Amino acid sequence: MAKTKKIPDSEKLSQAIVKGMQEKKGSDIIVMDLRKVKNAVADFFVICSGGSDKQLEAIADSIDEMVGKIMAQSPWHIEGKNNKEWMLIDYIDVVAHLFKKEQRNYYSLERLWGDAVITEIEDRPN
Repeated sequence: MAKTKKIPDSEKLSQAIVKGMQEKKGSDIIVMDLRKVKNAVADFFVICSGGSDKQLEAIADSIDEMVGKIMAQSPWHIEGKNNKEWMLIDYIDVVAHLFKKEQRNYYSLERLWGDAVITEIEDRPN
């Protein structure tokens, strides 16, 4: 009988967040694995872009719903829901970042955390 490799909870959580982002057509989704980065604040960052306030809000709601369904978890902290330029949903081990495209380019978390292993998620076809 083959051994099944147990997926760490933070990895499962990041996958649930990706699904939530995809449900509302978040674009340019990446998963940053920070587990081997010294002084990292989380195991993973999951980042996506949205085109409007309404879309960012819909993505945030979808993440909350998907993580609740798959992981039975609620966010520890949420920031940016009012200004909707950069929303952060913090699950402690995994942090979701939702950006408007201009803000994402400006803050460039991908460069800031350049030591992370980055996985690009292909956009779902319509």
